[in-house]
Amino acid sequence: MRILLVEDDSMLAEALVIALKQAAYAVDWVKNGEAALLTLSTQNYQAILLDLGLPKQDGFSVLRQIRLQGLKLPILILTARDGLENRIQGLDLGADDYVIKPFHMQELLARLRASLRRQTGQVVPLLSVGRLQLNPSNFEACWQDTCQVLTAKEFALLQTLIRQPGRIFSRSELEDHLYGWNEEVESNAIDFLIHALRKKLNASVIKNVRGAGWLVPKENLT
Repeated sequence: MRILLVEDDSMLAEALVIALKQAAYAVDWVKNGEAALLTLSTQNYQAILLDLGLPKQDGFSVLRQIRLQGLKLPILILTARDGLENRIQGLDLGADDYVIKPFHMQELLARLRASLRRQTGQVVPLLSVGRLQLNPSNFEACWQDTCQVLTAKEFALLQTLIRQPGRIFSRSELEDHLYGWNEEVESNAIDFLIHALRKKLNASVIKNVRGAGWLVPKENLT
């Protein structure tokens, strides 16, 4: 799952990038409003973390333009502006949440998960397809009576597949969901992760479609 971080405070942004990667998100970081809008015109994201006090274009302006373009992805404002008027303005412009700095990283991650659930209409935190379950809060995957804790990248890959069971994801699509701009991707990285997931859970959990990609099959999980 790919996140766009828009933050001009380098120290905070670097800490956020580390925390988000540890939580299995791919992260792209930009430092001003113009760069955010340009990036959104060329790359798909599942959510945005948006500061308000940005150079070139402030966060309110960026938020307004994103919603005018019809983009419906979750947007969480991260800001030190704690005034009631600012909070109301941010939410009325289309923010899904308004988080005041300083914040606890675990709370921010929980708010991000909640916003992503609301976007997909998911009520419970668990992701499931038949006998396969995935818990985003602790990276635990369960197949029948077998439960295993996954690495961040294993979790990110399985989460991508389980959100759209039956859909084939190509290698490049999976890499796009799992890796940010500055992360090196080895040629066999996806194969290695899928092999590890099959070994931890069951070989039938992920199916390969030769020449096309991989999927979580609906028919084998019921």
